[in-house]
Amino acid sequence: MRVATWNVNSIRARLERVRDWTAAVRPDVLCLQETKVRDEDFPLETFAALGYQAAVHGQRGYNGVALLSPHPLEDVQRGFDDGEDDTGSRLVAATVRGLRVTSVYVPNGQIVGSDAWDVKLQWFARLKRLVVRRADGLAVVCGDFNVAPEERDVYAPEFWKTQVLFHPAARAALRDLCEAGLVDTLRLHRQEGGLYSWWDYRMLAFPKNLGLRIDLVLASPALAARCTEASIDREARKGKLPSDHAPALASFDV
Repeated sequence: MRVATWNVNSIRARLERVRDWTAAVRPDVLCLQETKVRDEDFPLETFAALGYQAAVHGQRGYNGVALLSPHPLEDVQRGFDDGEDDTGSRLVAATVRGLRVTSVYVPNGQIVGSDAWDVKLQWFARLKRLVVRRADGLAVVCGDFNVAPEERDVYAPEFWKTQVLFHPAARAALRDLCEAGLVDTLRLHRQEGGLYSWWDYRMLAFPKNLGLRIDLVLASPALAARCTEASIDREARKGKLPSDHAPALASFDV
């Protein structure tokens, strides 16, 4: 089974690109973030024509997550469903062929020390509680985590250590999440630095490969043991009107 995640930075703006990529790659599950549309405005028919059904959790103009699959989507969950208020449409989950898949768009945090920063750290804690509740069996949590795990995942670590995408507190929150029972699938297969999934639109960051790896496919230990391949599709970032993110993928023998 191949699972992919992609922050598309507006499904409306990137619809043709996402459609063509999905048709070419045919992932068993495609997790999307920053769809930026209400549920009723998500282009279900475009993906239905490819044989994909969707579970969406969106809102007007920003945030928004989705799961797409040619297989049945069962036990769909929108939001944390933990009795607390959700900070936007940032999580959707479903079971696909026995695999529990969660698509997340972690808050950016804006400025270290701000209220938005506190929300980001609290969001990680809530996600950890959700992971712990579903710790057994085959599960994958993937999406835009808005934090790079290690120095090899950042083009300028000393600069980024003071920023929301690589601050020590954000990295600690991600590490705490993974210690609850998740494995970074890319690092099962690739150890080198310079493998990024996000590049700023400015300063020729993409052609210079000045990026960060903030889009992750995290698997439960039982599923990670069956991970046969993991990659980032840098080619999908090329061309006209791209998202600032590239898709991350992992394949599992399930």
